[in-house]
Amino acid sequence: MAVLLGSVTAIALQEPRTEGSTRERTARTTGAEEPIVPTVAPAAPVGKSGLSSPHATASKSPAASDSPQGGAKTEPDPEPSKSAAPSKKPPSSSTPSTSSWKSIRAVNYPDRYWHLRSGVIQLDRVSSRSGSETREDSTFQVVSGLTDSSCYSFRMEDGRYARHQSFRLRVDRNDGSQLFKQDATFCPRRSFHADAIMLESVNYPGRFLRHRDFVLRLDPMENSRLYWSDTAFRLVDGLA
Repeated sequence: MAVLLGSVTAIALQEPRTEGSTRERTARTTGAEEPIVPTVAPAAPVGKSGLSSPHATASKSPAASDSPQGGAKTEPDPEPSKSAAPSKKPPSSSTPSTSSWKSIRAVNYPDRYWHLRSGVIQLDRVSSRSGSETREDSTFQVVSGLTDSSCYSFRMEDGRYARHQSFRLRVDRNDGSQLFKQDATFCPRRSFHADAIMLESVNYPGRFLRHRDFVLRLDPMENSRLYWSDTAFRLVDGLA
């Protein structure tokens, strides 16, 4: 009898603790995970801007450093969203003060800037190594909009303004007319690209400045990746 009881006890001690092991494995596999953050596409830039009035004074900035060359797209195309709520205010880092000298650079062609050529503004390759006249023709004074102080107008050093005419961007002298003031006023809207803005015509709501074949035009809004990229610009330190 003693031998039999001793054998039963030995077998019981050697049996694995199945239930306890299962709980330990369960505790390890059901521990806290990192939170899953839902991704929401940026809002479509429509409607009036909530931009506060631009601030005053600044002189010409030093020439900007060289931008990447080659014209290759350096950012992935954003994913537009039809359901996202509109966001009217542009990012603060892209909001220049009035009377500041800026160059306007394309997001998807970061070696190309707004550049005055033969009376029209095009998207050309410009850098700090370009000639002084080229850099000057790629630098604009950002001032309060001629017809809406919450928007922008872009004035060149000789006093001419960027304005749309026949939906093309060009420069002209201010003739004092209401039409000119409206044609030369553009309202910043939030872009899908970080630190970039879109520029909407004040007298043609729903039309934004866009480069197409490196020509700057006023095109109606489209819900496409290419449109969001072609209408996104960054205002950087003036090249001149």
